[in-house]
Amino acid sequence: MALDMKYFEEMEAKIPKGRVRTRFAPSPTGYMHVGNLRTALYTWLIARNAGGTFILRIEDTDQGRLVEGATDVIYKTLAECHLDHDEGPDVGGPVAPYIQSERRDTYGKYARLLVEKGHAYYCFCEKADSGEDSGDFSRRLDPCWFLSLEEAQARVDAGEPYVIRQRIPDEGTTIFHDAIFGDITVENKTLDDQVLIKRDGLPTYNFANVIDDHLMGITHVVRGSEYLSSAPKYNLLYEGFGWEVPTYVHCSPVMRDAQNKMSKRHGDPSYEDLKDQGFLTEAILNYVALLGWSPRGDIAEQEVFSLEELAKAFDLMGMSKSPAIFDMEKLTHFNALYLRAMSPEDFARAAEPYIRQTVRDLPAAEIAALLQARCEKLTDIPEKVAFFQALPEYGADLFTNKKSKTNPEVSRAMLEAAIPMLEGLSVWTQDAIHEGLTALAEKLEVKNATLMWPVRIAAAGQAVTPGGAVEICRILGKEETLCRLRLGLDKL
Repeated sequence: MALDMKYFEEMEAKIPKGRVRTRFAPSPTGYMHVGNLRTALYTWLIARNAGGTFILRIEDTDQGRLVEGATDVIYKTLAECHLDHDEGPDVGGPVAPYIQSERRDTYGKYARLLVEKGHAYYCFCEKADSGEDSGDFSRRLDPCWFLSLEEAQARVDAGEPYVIRQRIPDEGTTIFHDAIFGDITVENKTLDDQVLIKRDGLPTYNFANVIDDHLMGITHVVRGSEYLSSAPKYNLLYEGFGWEVPTYVHCSPVMRDAQNKMSKRHGDPSYEDLKDQGFLTEAILNYVALLGWSPRGDIAEQEVFSLEELAKAFDLMGMSKSPAIFDMEKLTHFNALYLRAMSPEDFARAAEPYIRQTVRDLPAAEIAALLQARCEKLTDIPEKVAFFQALPEYGADLFTNKKSKTNPEVSRAMLEAAIPMLEGLSVWTQDAIHEGLTALAEKLEVKNATLMWPVRIAAAGQAVTPGGAVEICRILGKEETLCRLRLGLDKL
């Protein structure tokens, strides 16, 4: 059965040319791990830096690994991270469809074209259905390797089950170039004749993404360095078809520590997990950008980047060959910087759901104002502010503080003086409480801290609080403050 070459010519004619085109091509497996997010980010940055096109493609050929609703997780994550795609399943584009399972017929046709060109062959062996992996399959022991195209075609036409394998040259070497790792040479005899089309007619990942990358006009292929060993086989596929090889960008892995790669199986966090742990999307992206890339030139020392600044600064020369270690403390540091840089209104909006986990009726915005400079993660908030809702159990020993020069006797005297003064205030404002307490300290001839410490301990019931005595009393209100101060006095 002769191939219709017109089909291939029409496919070639559709390929967009003349600008940088990158793709993020995740498998819908249910979550976005940190390495995957970094690939998406770098792919987006390369496109945006060059004024190019960023494409989303869903690689669902491995039907066994698909997870219900996983594609929605991909859309949601990209949208939250502002990694907008110009083409994809939901927005369409000139080289649709953008979901691999909807391109099934295409792969079969291109596999047959490769057979015709002598760079692939039909394999009927039992061992043949090894899916993605060819195991220790040796082409020298494969009788199908020696079949003529006519013989093989007759067996296909007779309905015999088969896979299509790549025909790797027995002699010589394959050289490929990577933007980060440079030129790499591999002896062809070390490469296996990988399966391209499985028995069920679906392509393997390795074949489908070469076909799609070419037909979608992808100029830069960004992926993990674990795919370096497959790159020579991809090269031979491009050469077999007579196609231009794209720029390979193999990113070194993200590690949990010096020995271990990050993995969901070992409980390492996904993007969703980090969000749930109270990290801001902007801080996560900023930190992830620096796992394997560093700015150069005038901005070499800069750490904090907006997405727009990253797009301007990003270049492949700044990429590193060394594995990057994911450091939770460093991410926490970035998160604290981002929280402090928010406008008070934005911070209050972000903090409110966390405040409301433990504090029901008091003004959330006023509590948020105390937290912004003292908070590293949003999830720290409920515990920090729970004392506003209910006075915790505490012992009289908290009233002793060397720096504030207080002990139980001093604290008792301070509260005995503070309670009637606060009772007598006609307005309950920050200024009124502050002026009342500082005037009282002056009258008692003590330092402000000597008076403020016992007032704060009695009001909050804990040694470390967001905000000082004045702010806490104001937010609690007059009645609750006086009630708590009297309880403190009873303890003394």
